[in-house]
Order: sequence, then C-alpha cells, then structure tokens
Amino acid sequence: MAETVISVRGLVTAFGRQVVHDGLDLEVTRGEILGVVGGSGTGKSVLLRTIVGLNRPQAGEIEVLGRRVPPRTEAERAALEGRIGVMFQDGALFSSLTVRENVEVPLRRVTGLAPRLRRELADLKISMAGLPWDAGGKYPSELSGGMRKRAGLARALAHDPEIVFLDEPTAGLDPIGAAEFDRLIRGLGDSLGLTVFLVTHDLDTLHAVCDRVAVLAERRVLVTGTMREMLDVDHPWVRDYFQGPRARAARPAGGQG
Repeated sequence: MAETVISVRGLVTAFGRQVVHDGLDLEVTRGEILGVVGGSGTGKSVLLRTIVGLNRPQAGEIEVLGRRVPPRTEAERAALEGRIGVMFQDGALFSSLTVRENVEVPLRRVTGLAPRLRRELADLKISMAGLPWDAGGKYPSELSGGMRKRAGLARALAHDPEIVFLDEPTAGLDPIGAAEFDRLIRGLGDSLGLTVFLVTHDLDTLHAVCDRVAVLAERRVLVTGTMREMLDVDHPWVRDYFQGPRARAARPAGGQG
C-alpha cells in the first residue's frame, strides 16, 4: 500500500459568503507527482495555500506527513515547514535580496548552520534548479521570468523537503522554457524521490510530468486519475478540457496520454 502523505477530508474554505471548497476530499501518496487542474475560480491556488497552512479552513481535516494542518504550536509549524517546500507563482522572491540570499532565507532558521555552509548549500540548490553558476549573485530584477521561477524552486528545495508544492510553475514561459522546466521537475522528482503537488493549467505539463491528475469543479475534487483515465470521464468541463482542440494538440503522438 502506498503511503498517504497528504490527506484532506471534508474541507470547507470560504472568503466571506463566497464558498470556494465545500466537502473537498483528496489524498496524495509518497513519491507521486499530482497535477491539480480546474476552471478559473475553482480555488486551485487556495487549496495549495490551505494545505501548507497559509489559509485557515472553515471546516474539515488536513494532515501533511502525519501532522495536522494548521499546526497547533509554533514548534509543530517549524517541524512541518522543515519537511515541505513551496514555490509560488513567479517565484515570489524578495526583490532586495540576491538569488543566493533568497535561497538562504529558510536555511537561516536552521540552528547551528555556519554562514559558509549555508552559502554552499544555497549554491548547491541553485545549481540543482538549473541556474548558471553566476546567478546566485544577481537580484530578481536582473533575471528572466524563467530564471526567477528556477530561483523560487531552488528556495523551495533549500530544506531537502519531502514534498514540494508548485503553483503554476510554467505560467508565462515560452514553450521551450516550459518544456525545460517540466523536464527539471520530472528529473528532480525521480532522482530525489520527491512528492510534488503541482497546480497548473498547462496540458503539456500534465502529459510530461504528472502521475495523476485531480480535477477541481463544483467546489470539490470531482475526479482523480491518470491522463488516460481522464478521457473516460463524462463531465462537460472534463471532456472539454481533456478532449478539446488544445488537448489533442498537446497529446503525445500515437498515444492517449
């Protein structure tokens, strides 16, 4: 039996009178790459932020790596944060810090880590994210959009996390840059044994990277399954998304996903 590392049960999230999720259930198993898709306003990013503890739900139960979310104490929060990494849209870097300093931010919370070792670890993560050797000394404003995303990924990897959460990692990238980022995510997942929770709208990313897909619709997870299994789902949005013209263009030649 595969180990469940993310468990969401009966989740209700709302902003005022606007209910985003109502009775949402989801499980993610260790080592898989799960793609989360859905129409505009279905709360994909809200779900990610709620699972990592940045949004407080109105009801339901969330466990990440066996720990309750939101954590009850600061010690529990610190313990969980040390085992997960988060990459927000466009990297969400601190503009006044260099790339290396951005990656060092989570490492500064590690007790007893010498500055020289912290710098070396940051440089290692920058290299793992596929950035050139001199990127560490640059500021976010000096980077392209794709490089900022890689810098954000390097920071998400700083703690050697067990789970990485990625929010629209290929949004705004040209097709070549997006394909390179897809290969990077797949390679890191395979080589490090990472579990990846990936919010995306990119069909190419779903085909290239994801083991399973979760579809958000009607305020819940409507269905989960492989890309091939999505083709058999009889729901208007799912059918249009996975079998429409763009889906056919993205589908690998000779395959069904």
